[in-house]
Amino acid sequence: MDNQQDKKPNAENPESLLNLKLTKPKIVAAGIPAVLSSAKHVFGEMDLARGMKALLALNQKDGFDCPGCAWPDPDGHRSKIAEYCENGAKAIAEEATTKKLTPQFFKDNSVYELARLNDYEIGKKGRVAQPMYLPEGATHYQPISWDDAFTRIAVHLNKLSSPDEAVFYTSGRTGNEAAFLYQLFAREYGTNNLPDCSNMCHESSGVALNESVGLGKGSVKLEDFAKAEVIIILGQNPGTNHPRMLSALQEAKENGATIISVNPLPETGLIGFSNPQTVKGALGIKARLTDIFLQVKLNGDMALLKAIELLLLEEEERAPGTVFDQEFIKERTAGYEEFVKGIKRYNVEELAAAAGISMDQMRQTAEVFKKKSKIIACWAMGLTQHKNAVDTIKEVVNLLLLKGSIGKPGAGTCPVRGHSNVQGDRTMGINEKAPQKFLDNIERVYGFRPPQHHGYDVVEAIHAMHEGKAKVFIAMGGNFLSATPDTVYTAEALRRTDLTVHVSTKLNRSHLVTGKEAMILPCCGHTDLDMMNGEAQFITCENSMGVVQMSKGSLKPISEYLLGEPLIVAKLAKATLGDRSKVNWDLYMQHYDYIRNDIELAIPGFEDYNKRARILGGFYLPNGPREGKFNTFNGKANFTTSDVTFTKLAPDELMMQTLRSHDQFNTTIYGLNDRYRGVFNERRVIFMNEKDITRLGFAAGDLVDLYNYHGGKERVAHKFIIIPFSIPEQCTATYFPETNVLVPIDSTADKSNTPTSKMVILKLRKHVE
Repeated sequence: MDNQQDKKPNAENPESLLNLKLTKPKIVAAGIPAVLSSAKHVFGEMDLARGMKALLALNQKDGFDCPGCAWPDPDGHRSKIAEYCENGAKAIAEEATTKKLTPQFFKDNSVYELARLNDYEIGKKGRVAQPMYLPEGATHYQPISWDDAFTRIAVHLNKLSSPDEAVFYTSGRTGNEAAFLYQLFAREYGTNNLPDCSNMCHESSGVALNESVGLGKGSVKLEDFAKAEVIIILGQNPGTNHPRMLSALQEAKENGATIISVNPLPETGLIGFSNPQTVKGALGIKARLTDIFLQVKLNGDMALLKAIELLLLEEEERAPGTVFDQEFIKERTAGYEEFVKGIKRYNVEELAAAAGISMDQMRQTAEVFKKKSKIIACWAMGLTQHKNAVDTIKEVVNLLLLKGSIGKPGAGTCPVRGHSNVQGDRTMGINEKAPQKFLDNIERVYGFRPPQHHGYDVVEAIHAMHEGKAKVFIAMGGNFLSATPDTVYTAEALRRTDLTVHVSTKLNRSHLVTGKEAMILPCCGHTDLDMMNGEAQFITCENSMGVVQMSKGSLKPISEYLLGEPLIVAKLAKATLGDRSKVNWDLYMQHYDYIRNDIELAIPGFEDYNKRARILGGFYLPNGPREGKFNTFNGKANFTTSDVTFTKLAPDELMMQTLRSHDQFNTTIYGLNDRYRGVFNERRVIFMNEKDITRLGFAAGDLVDLYNYHGGKERVAHKFIIIPFSIPEQCTATYFPETNVLVPIDSTADKSNTPTSKMVILKLRKHVE
């Protein structure tokens, strides 16, 4: 990239893309640039007093939970000045902005005109200030009262021929109380159609961990990072997606841990970190984090893990009992002999080649694991969004089981969730395939029998809407269209419904691609003071490590028309179900404590919920694997045997993964820069290996169209600028949601049905106007 500094696209590119500026990728994350970026975003959206009030309450024990990622807060001391990261500050700037969209805004701007804007421009318009309704055939949203909105939705729901013609989607931003009521409403209404954002991110983790260790959550606490001897990070970019994780890695490093990073791109946060809360960090002195960087090919992780295991097995057989924890394997696991037979079918050199890693690095990595047992494995969407994602995550578990690295301090599994309460929503029953025990508990507490058949997940819901089997779509948060695969197909599906409803804070693209009728229902965000019956309410959230804690907004809402999400759900349920409901929805409208009282009755682990929720810092939910207990079919942690996928490409084909820029959280675009990768003012870019650029007859800066032909259907994304980057040959990377249009709706992970957004087969052509 050295020769790319300040390079502009070539003269053939259209004027709209001539603003692209490239610099050398950064080698250190955070530091003073992150502080300045945070201040710019926050104080660009609100005045100093409101901004400081928000930042000083963010992630504090008596404040509110960050609406961004689910990385846990420290159990003990928290900084009173800045217990947040740059992207947390950006999330606050987006949510706590004082820009608001009144009925006049919607009168002045048609749906068509707003849809012509890009996602960044749409998001920057501001908070939705009151309920809005788009009648059938109308071109503009118009205001509607809350009561009329609930009545209209109820009419639509009650005239469906089957409850399964309704879809109830949930975003990971939704708190526990609203999530519990939402699933309760859907199930009393008569459906398990409860797709959620987990279906698109960590569903593969949940399936793999449930089957192998008996709990679909991670087993470590934050304090375990300081005790770990080895931390392996696979398919994750914490510098952008979970920046506060860098502090934990820095502490681990200072305590002697070896950090191994596995990723197709060298991500800045894994290379170096300047902690702005330390003197060294403030002076720009970086801490190097990664000891071994394994630049794996896309979907080469399974081959990599098996190669490491095979090398360790060879050492174990030379000196039995010196490499593997044979006592743990004998007492706590099952399937070891079959695993050994399976791994011996492979050749380590062939595995290394499939992973794209040299044998020297393989041996170096195996040597690190050889004598260590306190091992933490972290991963994110780089593992979960592949066809073989579930098997690959089980292979991560295999490695930990060989070393006895689950159920002890400083060791265990750590799937890093990407949204504030996505894990909590699943705990609350947002699950299209809820466990039978959960359904039985709902029946015991409320006296109605929930539907027993499985509902739709995200991909199934899209197909159902496209085929006319689902006619009402209700979303509790999120930006469904921009988050989902195969954008054109999904847009067609949404347009075929009778009604789309979005409970939202800000305008997004999903409000502009609608059913015959549409509604936007504005809710309180995490930062907003939520008053009900004269008393400030709080919600609770569960972080990635199973801590449930209070989140209490403190900022004056930008509009008197905003309602808390739990109140919205209760009012909608009452309007829809009326006298046939066995749930006392009126009680839930009095105080959120009444919701928590019933959660306590229905869900194990929430005993004394209201009392424990008020303990500053929250409480841990039960976690069997953390204690060395495995709630599987046989009471053991299970080794598994899986095959390696060897991807075969035609000479003109490339593999593509979607990823975030540094100015982005999920589908929310904070800006047009990707500071760490050195990309400014543009998002329609494709990162490529220089050899591939030359081999395919392109040049840096060329404007190309991207094509995918999965299933014989042509999908195309137009006008992307080629950027040479450090990435393995035949591998490319692009930003989502711009390239979600290329992710096939029917290419999903086995068992989890998660879209394969990290493995899209491409062909490139030069763009012609």
